[in-house]
Amino acid sequence: MTAIQVGVLVRLEEGPEHAMETVRALGFATCQVVCWQGAQLDDAMAQRLQTAAAQNTVEITTIWAGLPGRHVWDFLEGPTTIGLVPAETRAARLAVLKRNADFAKKVGVPSITTHVGFIPENPTDPAYPPVIAALKEIALYCADLGLEFWFETGQETPITLLRTIHDIGTANLGINLDPANLLMYGKANPVDALDVFGPYVRGVHAKDGEYPTMGAKLGVEKPLGEGRVNFPALLTKLKALGFTGALTIEREISGPQQIADIQKAKQLLETLV
Repeated sequence: MTAIQVGVLVRLEEGPEHAMETVRALGFATCQVVCWQGAQLDDAMAQRLQTAAAQNTVEITTIWAGLPGRHVWDFLEGPTTIGLVPAETRAARLAVLKRNADFAKKVGVPSITTHVGFIPENPTDPAYPPVIAALKEIALYCADLGLEFWFETGQETPITLLRTIHDIGTANLGINLDPANLLMYGKANPVDALDVFGPYVRGVHAKDGEYPTMGAKLGVEKPLGEGRVNFPALLTKLKALGFTGALTIEREISGPQQIADIQKAKQLLETLV
């Protein structure tokens, strides 16, 4: 990919043929594929997805790896249920991440992406070194396959994520910037966050949202252009950093309104790109 393109997030669970046909029908040439059912990631599914992408002339930029076990997307139970931070689910989730990496390699997708979780902000916290060790394990596994490992932003502050990348120390790490998540988790203004980790951004979730206003609940996701993400300023800074990845539209609702919001977001982003 040599220039910024606009794409969309689709789910493998819908069936690879339907997912790729949806991408093309909506007028996109690129997408991210998310899968929360690791058992589906076998050779036959890889072949089906690769064939469907080729038939629809769709470029898949990353496999977004949903991890097994309970996830609670809030500030109370989120730290003990999301990503690789919870120790009791770490081994099983690492195994699924490796399965996603194997799958990405078979399909010809260059990266995998996931939420790592609420990485401890204090690097002297005893919980921090095991998280780094687990991340280095999956990063090296991906490197052996010629893949990158991307962090989905959200639960960690920008400087915590930057420190984590430095402490892992492999050369195949990147960031899938979700600007809405940085707002919705109350972690940063996404435009300012680029001053911290901008050179590592490889992909972007084009999503919008608000800051949290309650101590237990995340901020509210919004249709793109109706939240607090300053997309004109964000794209200006991304371009200045030399970003040439994809802006992948994500709208976390379902049904006809989701499609309408995606189409509106596409029009808005294409005027900015």
